[in-house]
Amino acid sequence: MTVGCPPPEAGAAVFRAGCPHCRTSFEITADALRLAIGASARTTFYSFTCPGCGEAVRKPAGERIVELLTVGGVRTMRLQG
Repeated sequence: MTVGCPPPEAGAAVFRAGCPHCRTSFEITADALRLAIGASARTTFYSFTCPGCGEAVRKPAGERIVELLTVGGVRTMRLQG
């Protein structure tokens, strides 16, 4: 099942994501994602709000995901500590 989202702006990065709460998959733009980079794999994650059910979603981000999201223009926050 795909959730309807507004069309992305020309040249905007679009990512495929899925919600573990309602089990839908959808396309999401870089501005709807947040990336947090911590000191370890446990504290490095990306997050978004599911457009289908409105639940907050947080997923771990390995090195490859961090690279793709960063290059795609996702806002990044570096965690201290």
